[in-house]
Amino acid sequence: MDNTPFISEIYIYPIKSLGGISCQSARAEEMGFENDRRWMLIDENNQFISQRKHPILSQFQPQILEDKIEITYQDKKHTFLINESINNPILVSVWDDQSEVFEVNKTTSDWFSECLGFACKLVKIIEIGDRKHKSKALNVTLNVSLADGYPYLLVGSESLDHLNEKLEEKITVARFRPNIVISSKRAHEEDHFGIIKLGDVTFKNVKPCARCIMVNNDPMKSIVLKEPLKTLSTYRKVDKNVLFGTNLVCVEKGVVNVGDVLSF
Repeated sequence: MDNTPFISEIYIYPIKSLGGISCQSARAEEMGFENDRRWMLIDENNQFISQRKHPILSQFQPQILEDKIEITYQDKKHTFLINESINNPILVSVWDDQSEVFEVNKTTSDWFSECLGFACKLVKIIEIGDRKHKSKALNVTLNVSLADGYPYLLVGSESLDHLNEKLEEKITVARFRPNIVISSKRAHEEDHFGIIKLGDVTFKNVKPCARCIMVNNDPMKSIVLKEPLKTLSTYRKVDKNVLFGTNLVCVEKGVVNVGDVLSF
């Protein structure tokens, strides 16, 4: 029986820290999958907004409809064009990096402000190179999107299964917000990948991903509990970091599909 690892799930997260979209295929680019974390919410001080402080963001669910993105929140819906923006650059910080972004439109910002109960703007990164991230692991500067650091996160199915064996209440991979899930053979084997190919696309493994309190937010309920970080810290803690999944960069662009096999 052929047990070669293959892509079992693909996700994109158009707006940083909001819900994800399950895809059958996605175009892999230098900055991440097409339309992945090209948008984010910022507050009045131009600081990015995330589930770390506002777990309710997991309740905002995006959907791509041809040239539009539709956001659903409770009984409300809002739509904006993928390519629209106000030509007035805003300088923002994403952790240690600065990026030039542009507000999508005032109506969209007002809609999010009303839903969240405080003033915010939806902004977009437009050009490759508008945010550069210095990778200490690779000792290179990367062109990235508005993701926390690296453009891609890969998780092996066995890593999640191994964790769920230790948890009283089982969780789904949605807690970890991966871009790619593979049907792995051993728990955490993805930590040790080097250069890999998924279909016709080539990726380079950067380092295992250090996890934060966001993984304790149940995305269906927006309730933050102690798991799974509490259990992960008993066997996945390295130098004060709790690791789960691994960060990748794309070194040869193309389209990946659910079912594409992994090769080295």
